[in-house]
Amino acid sequence: MRRRIASTSAAIAVAALALALAGCASSGDGSSHEGHGTGSSAESSSGASAADVMFASAMIPHHEQAVEMADIVLAKPGLDPRVVELATRIRDAQAPEIATMEGWLEAWGADAESHAGMEHGDDGMLSDDELAALEAADGAEASRLFLEGMIAHHEGAVAMAEQQLADGTDPDALALAESIVATQQAEIDEMQALLDEG
Repeated sequence: MRRRIASTSAAIAVAALALALAGCASSGDGSSHEGHGTGSSAESSSGASAADVMFASAMIPHHEQAVEMADIVLAKPGLDPRVVELATRIRDAQAPEIATMEGWLEAWGADAESHAGMEHGDDGMLSDDELAALEAADGAEASRLFLEGMIAHHEGAVAMAEQQLADGTDPDALALAESIVATQQAEIDEMQALLDEG
């Protein structure tokens, strides 16, 4: 049931993001990654498109929460070693990607804060209550909550990355989106297998 809800939520996130992008899409092809500018509009003067800016601006806080979730669960004793390895891998992969995307926004002359409050639907982000439950849990319960929460979280990220692949133009942002789809879908399968083992 949780997986069906998460998949539906990811679909809603894609639809909402598509609407948001349609409202701010540019008329240029935005194919150039040369000549980083200093403009502050969604369409940067470097050639990065509104979709590229939206992708990085939305994915940064998404990754930040994944790192937070990993840090929470890694602080707990008595975890399944496979959960420890997975949480460590997620944290170690996504923390550098945050820095990369922040660098892009700066180089593009884009203002991430202008998109910070935009809602794109349910993108798999955990609520404050869900984070608090993860904080309070121990052992097997913490592992279960982490896996369930991270599956939904990853499904949201995959949906966001697929939207970037459909609408984005920046080669580096497209490459990251491809990597997110491949890596996080594999991790979803891995986490679901761990949950199925009970």
